[in-house]
Parts: sequence; structure tokens; C-alpha cells
Amino acid sequence: MKNTNILYQHGTLALLVPGLLKGTLTMGELLKHGDTGIGTGEGLDGELVILDGVPYQVLGTGEVRIMKNEATIPFGNIHWADFKPAGDIKKLALPKLEEHILKNHSANSFFSVKIKGHFSGVTTRAVIKSNPPYKTLAQTASDQRIFERDTVEGTLLGYFAPALFAGAAVGGFHWHFLAADHNFGGHVLSIDGINGQLTFQDLSSLDLHLPTDDADFMNHDFNKESDILKVISEAE
Repeated sequence: MKNTNILYQHGTLALLVPGLLKGTLTMGELLKHGDTGIGTGEGLDGELVILDGVPYQVLGTGEVRIMKNEATIPFGNIHWADFKPAGDIKKLALPKLEEHILKNHSANSFFSVKIKGHFSGVTTRAVIKSNPPYKTLAQTASDQRIFERDTVEGTLLGYFAPALFAGAAVGGFHWHFLAADHNFGGHVLSIDGINGQLTFQDLSSLDLHLPTDDADFMNHDFNKESDILKVISEAE
């Protein structure tokens, strides 16, 4: 039986900071743990949006393709979808949506949010894939492309992690978007207007999987990394 209360996460945001961007888990393996999620490819190769078990990869060129099972990732979140309706959203900008959610839910637990509907003023980004030797997260993420749509139908998918877990995950909200026609998406920078049904799923457990088979990760001294949370915040 699929446990819909578990958020499975491969890797951490903190390990990306010094440039540990090697793919250390296959997409096929990730999909054994859920059908809905977000993440990035090896070398920060674009932005992942996993819906109904299909891993869509928004590349730095703007192209959207389906990631193959043998492709690898350094970081990803996934869970088994069991979203519950939580009311209709009309003409809310993204910050107001976040305020609305946190007025009705504690900020001390993990949860996922999905909205299918009509969106206006959507700005996303995707990072251009880098190759070894990898640079730091901040340096790699600076080579990104910005995409915009005045109006678009699609799905907004997000995860919320308590501030206590910042570094392991993205503290607060982390949003990705995929257009209904699969021709636009990425990591969300801003949305001016959101119209659709808000659906919500509590995730009471975090299953954190670390790349212990990767020598670079196992031998890295994270104690020497300074301002990890600041770097993550700027990169996101």
C-alpha cells in the first residue's frame, strides 16, 4: 500500500551549495517513491515537474521533455499524490496565496500544494546544464534563462518545508510550474494572478535519502561551507 504521508527526498539543498551536482539517483529509482514531485537534473540541468508519474524536465533552452528513467539527479522531492480540495483561488498573486495558506495551516510541518487552472503574469526560470568540474550552486545558477507568459493554463506544484529544515530542504515554499500544453514551465519566480482550485496534502514524515555511494559527497567537509542558507536563498 502506498503511504501518502511520506515526502521522499534525495539529496539536500546544502550539498548543492559547494557544487556537488553529480547525478546520484536515477529517475527510475525516484519514481518508485511517488508520482508527484520536483527537482533538478545532473549539473542543475533544468527544472523537474513530476505529475501523474511523468517526469517533465524544463530545460534551460525553454524546451520541455520527458526525462528518461536512466537519467540521474542530484536532488529531488517526490510523494504519492492524495490532494484534498481546499477552496477556490481567484486572482491571487503568489505572495498572497502563500499568506492565505499559512493563515490556515501551521508552518511547522511539511505539506504539498497543487493548483490546476488559469494563471496570469507567470515568470519562471531554468538553469543551463553545467559540466564537470562543477562550479558552486551560486555560480551555476547564475547561468539561467527567464521565461514569461501573460496568460497560461497549467499546474502550479509546490512544497513547504518548516524553517527548522532549511538547508536540508528549501525553507518555506518551493514552487514549480508546468503549462497544460507542456511548452512552458520551470522554477517559479513570480505569478501575478492565480485562478483555480487549491488542493492540499499534509506530509507528516520526511524520508531523506543521502548519496552515500558517492565518494565526493562522503568525503566533502561541509563544516567549511559558510552562509549555506544565504547561498541557497539567493540561488532559489
